[in-house]
Amino acid sequence: MALLEVAEIHSFYGKSHVLEGVSLEIGEGELITLLGRNGAGKTTTLRSISGIVRPKSGAIRFEGKDMIGREIYEIARAGIALVPEHRGIFGLLSVEENLRIAVRDGWWKLSDVYDLFPRLYERRRNGGNALSGGEQQMLAIARALLNNPKLLLLDEPTEGLAPVIVDEIVKVLIDIKRTGMSVLLVEQNLAVCEKLADRHYVLEQGRIAYAGSAAEFAADHSVRDRYLALNG
Repeated sequence: MALLEVAEIHSFYGKSHVLEGVSLEIGEGELITLLGRNGAGKTTTLRSISGIVRPKSGAIRFEGKDMIGREIYEIARAGIALVPEHRGIFGLLSVEENLRIAVRDGWWKLSDVYDLFPRLYERRRNGGNALSGGEQQMLAIARALLNNPKLLLLDEPTEGLAPVIVDEIVKVLIDIKRTGMSVLLVEQNLAVCEKLADRHYVLEQGRIAYAGSAAEFAADHSVRDRYLALNG
């Protein structure tokens, strides 16, 4: 049984039909990427899984339990954590205060995320709004880990970051994967995706247009040309 099963979900923003029957699954310990052009529905998929958007139909099962209709906090308690694209940190709180409000009983402790992100320890007394973009992304990931999730949802974690910071984020994600945590990653940087992913899904206009292993994706360059190249 997959850790997460998404079956034929249809999600809307008002009257706009964004997801038109999206299905995917994630096994325990897998890192899966969700790829696609801007506007394909990637963020909406993450928001639907985490309960921010409630699908009108279809099913989302986590550890075999139905998640559709549950409150956001119930989904989080079940073991799903979202790191949103805009990070959502509290700018007026210090780094450590941002982290402490997220601590829950489980494997990940404050000392563990400081070990994973030494820069956060160095800046633990600084306000969230005093951090660089890369440091804010580290803080957002660290805060999610302190919720001790079984599934981590990441929305564009390397967007706008300098290459050296992107490399740091990649190393962290490799370390997180080694712990056995499952990850669903939305990411535009294909080089990052290919370093990390076990499997890839590609969204096109609210539907899954491609699904394949990392090896299959690397070998099939037509997928990139058809679904991921910028429109002319």
